Amino acid sequence: MDVTEIEQLLQSALTLDELHVTFDGSQCKVIAVADFFDELPRVKRQQMVYAPLMEAINAGKIHAVTIKTFSKAQWQRDKLFN
Repeated sequence: MDVTEIEQLLQSALTLDELHVTFDGSQCKVIAVADFFDELPRVKRQQMVYAPLMEAINAGKIHAVTIKTFSKAQWQRDKLFN
């Protein structure tokens, strides 16, 4: 599994404005940006991103996932401080 495959899984399941994925062969880091996250609690946001990856996780293709979710406004603010 590579970054492109992970991005395709997430983009086909979710309508995201921005998606940033890094993957080192076991650890996957995802930053997902969409305004629909604004209305959801943090746990629901992460569940939405985690769900499309479950098959790959269960198959052992991904061993660990770190997920950060933002609305577009939150993402713009976060980028200013990083």
